[in-house]
Amino acid sequence: MATRGGRARATVRDVAAETGLSIATVSRVLNGQANVAPHTRELVLRAVGRLGDQAPRPRTAQDLLGGGAIYVRCPYVLTDYFGLIVSSVGETIELHGRQMILGAGEAGQDSAVLPGLPDRAGVAGAILILPPEPGDELVRLRDRGFPFVVIDPRTPPPKDIAAVSAAHFAGGRKLMAHVTELGHRRVGIIGGPVKWLPSEARLAGYTASLADAGVLPAPELLRHVPEPSTEHGYLAACELLDLPERPTALVAFNDKMAVGALWAAAERGLSVPGDLSVAGFDDIDVSRATSPALTTVRQPLEEMGRMAVSLLMRLLSRHTLEALHVSLGTELIVRGSTGPLAR
Repeated sequence: MATRGGRARATVRDVAAETGLSIATVSRVLNGQANVAPHTRELVLRAVGRLGDQAPRPRTAQDLLGGGAIYVRCPYVLTDYFGLIVSSVGETIELHGRQMILGAGEAGQDSAVLPGLPDRAGVAGAILILPPEPGDELVRLRDRGFPFVVIDPRTPPPKDIAAVSAAHFAGGRKLMAHVTELGHRRVGIIGGPVKWLPSEARLAGYTASLADAGVLPAPELLRHVPEPSTEHGYLAACELLDLPERPTALVAFNDKMAVGALWAAAERGLSVPGDLSVAGFDDIDVSRATSPALTTVRQPLEEMGRMAVSLLMRLLSRHTLEALHVSLGTELIVRGSTGPLAR
């Protein structure tokens, strides 16, 4: 159990143990959902009463249906990627007549925000964007009966936690299929951070298309970066382009890293796409500002924000969600940075 003021803080799991009911049933009661038998609801509320102020706080009608604010956690700099998501989330929250409380900036990555959310007065629920917290912290927040939705989860979300993401595997597969159709077989992959869900899914998509083209993954052509930035993309591209047999194409985890790859190619006097094809992922503004413009995969970033708010509003309106993990389609955008293999 969590602690508050030196005293043990009960969770939904504790209420479930007290009543003999499932965690899911207790959560439905605390979230005010209608699909609970009256005697079951009474049993849970009596247990909450016995646990006193250490019990998880049932969400009130004011919280759920009225003016409760939505806390949006995005512990990153609000660049064009995160900025698009947050802007879309904020606009959609406003359309629902709610206020948004924004917690943004990289300094927030080290803040223990989640445990205190259920006790924040006037906060009905939360949107968590690429949360850095491990999955068990999300489970503990769920066990407190607090409604929230995850956007772009970093690790596979527990099956009973609502999450919205892009179709990373399908996007990666389409992108690599485009590269191999141009004749490229020696393709360098600049992957994202290890153990990130998007990194693993995109890499699986890349390798699936390479296999379709009869190419086995070459370990020397794969680099993972600690942070998906332009600088790290540049450094990884330098390593790949300095191999005795350099790749004829580079596929980067995101557009920023692809820009770094363009820098590395220019330093070595390689023309793009004549000598080297380069592709990214995301289709943020920078992908159209390079010369040549980047071939990339468009993530529906704004729709991800809208969908997350829609799911949260359904949770707050006491609706049962049958599809908790929503994966939105991606689109291959072909521009000038990819071309046929030079013969």
